[in-house]
Amino acid sequence: MQLAGVRIGFGLTASYCTIPDVIPALKQLRTAGAELFPIISPYVIKTDTRFGKGEDLHRMLVEITGREPWQSLVEVEPIGPQRLFDLMVVAPCTGTTLSNLAQGVSNTPVTLACKAQLRNERPVVVAVSTNDGLGTNLVNLGLLLNRKFIYFVPFGQDDPERKPNSLVAKMELLLPTVAHALAGKQLQPLLQ
Repeated sequence: MQLAGVRIGFGLTASYCTIPDVIPALKQLRTAGAELFPIISPYVIKTDTRFGKGEDLHRMLVEITGREPWQSLVEVEPIGPQRLFDLMVVAPCTGTTLSNLAQGVSNTPVTLACKAQLRNERPVVVAVSTNDGLGTNLVNLGLLLNRKFIYFVPFGQDDPERKPNSLVAKMELLLPTVAHALAGKQLQPLLQ
């Protein structure tokens, strides 16, 4: 799958347990030729968790993408007026980010980048990772599933016994989801 010359904004949000699964997908996009522009909440690279150190993630993002992550509203504001991206990815997409996208709240660099992309009627790919996807956030998921220009990486329950409301995207399907979204199609089956 070739993405040579495709400009992709790549938003990472603070689902720390899922970020290690996102990194191989990010590398796949780069290997396929995409130009990647990392966009993050500053907390993502300033927080050390049991899943990794923020400074290690920062270093990895720069190494993979060749760019410093955008961390402020000021940095992402030109995305809309300048039509900077062909596609925007949010991976992982936390429940909070999912809620903000569904309600049109653009108070973080990632959500503002998505708003700019949607304003230009360009695709946004969402890779959900939330413990309340089948709970409180189900309404937001439903709203976004019905919205134009938003495409989901296929997802399913990650631990139905211990976390029955939890949903997580199949990160290994990010690349084909991006290819489909660029063609205006949702990769199927969506629920896996």
